[in-house]
Amino acid sequence: MDYEAYRSYHSVNLEAQTATASPVQLVLVLFDGLLEELARARGHMEGQRFEQKGDSIGKCINILNGLSSALDFESGGEVVTDLARLYDYCAFRLYQASVELDVAALDEIIGLLGTLKGGWMGVRDQHEAA
Repeated sequence: MDYEAYRSYHSVNLEAQTATASPVQLVLVLFDGLLEELARARGHMEGQRFEQKGDSIGKCINILNGLSSALDFESGGEVVTDLARLYDYCAFRLYQASVELDVAALDEIIGLLGTLKGGWMGVRDQHEAA
């Protein structure tokens, strides 16, 4: 497989997705990237590719930090506070999973983030219907 061509395609595709995206659509793009990277981290962990696992976990934590930093605490209320806590919990569990080589912890995070993504998809659908 030509990985350079794939990366080039992925980069162009990502630029196209984000160029005209709404804030909710941008969050969904981040969730897609986060879930893809979590799957890679899981594969690296299972394959005992520890350096790549560390890189993937680092990328995931960076995405979670980005999602958290974009939250509007002034007007978001309790939901935003809860989201920030959940993002922090996921980052903490990722760190634990990385240190302990705990695939089950990654699966927990993937489940939590999959549920959150579903919620964001619902918000997107409501905005598009309005």
